[in-house]
Order: sequence, then structure tokens, then C-alpha cells
Amino acid sequence: MNKINLGIILIFLYIMSSCTPYPRYLSFEGDGVVSVYKLSDFKDYPVLKTEYGIASYYGKKYHGKRTSSGKLFNMYKLSAAHRIYPLGTIVRVTNLKNDRQVIVEINDRGPFVKGRVIDLSYGAAVKLGFIRSGTTEVKIEVLKWGSKK
Repeated sequence: MNKINLGIILIFLYIMSSCTPYPRYLSFEGDGVVSVYKLSDFKDYPVLKTEYGIASYYGKKYHGKRTSSGKLFNMYKLSAAHRIYPLGTIVRVTNLKNDRQVIVEINDRGPFVKGRVIDLSYGAAVKLGFIRSGTTEVKIEVLKWGSKK
């Protein structure tokens, strides 16, 4: 009887050990955005187009899923979704509330919420400092057009 109780307790502890309060995804080694772009890499690039609007971000729900470009989405890397810019387009996004900037590659389609112009990865939103608010006013500057539709 004691061996059965011990077995039940061990099984219960094993099952409970998988019920942790920690996030499901702490890191990801997928084929997300291949390159990390630095602001200094594009300081001499002419701005090809400028757009203003509201940015939002996306993350956990899509982490590890394929983007429109075919790459796996990594919420911790710097990437973005835009409705019409060609995939592979490089843009500089400036948070107009705090002047923080980030360079991202458009590798997905969206946002599909009225009034929003760009969806940034969680990692890009952290760099721009708008995680808490969820949205922010931005300036988007196209630095290099992508070649993919």
C-alpha cells in the first residue's frame, strides 16, 4: 500500500512540475529575422518614404509561427508587419512620444486593426518603450525597399 501511495505522489509531483507560472517561451532559436540592424548601419541612407500613424505590437500568440515571408516569427527579435510595404523592406521607426528609434525589417502582413499603420515585434516595442501602453504614435521611414511582394 505504501508503494502505491508513493507512486501516486510521485506522479502527482511530476504533473505539477509542468504547471509553472513562468512564460512558455523564454527564448527561441528559429529562423526569424536573419540580420540585426543597427541605427548606425543606416545613418547615411536617404529616406525614401515617410509615414506617420499608430503602432501596436504582437508577440506570444504568434511566437514560433510562420510569417508572410515564410520565416518563423520570433517575438524577441526586431521585425514588423505592414499592410502594403514589400516584404524585406527596411524601415526606421521612431516613437514620437520619447524619440526612441529602431530599425526593423518588414517580414509579415498586418496590422488588421483600423487606424494602425504598423505592427512591431515585442522586441521592437520594448526598444521603443511602449509595452505598457500597447500602442504609440510613430514615424516610419523607409530606408530600403524590399524585393518581395
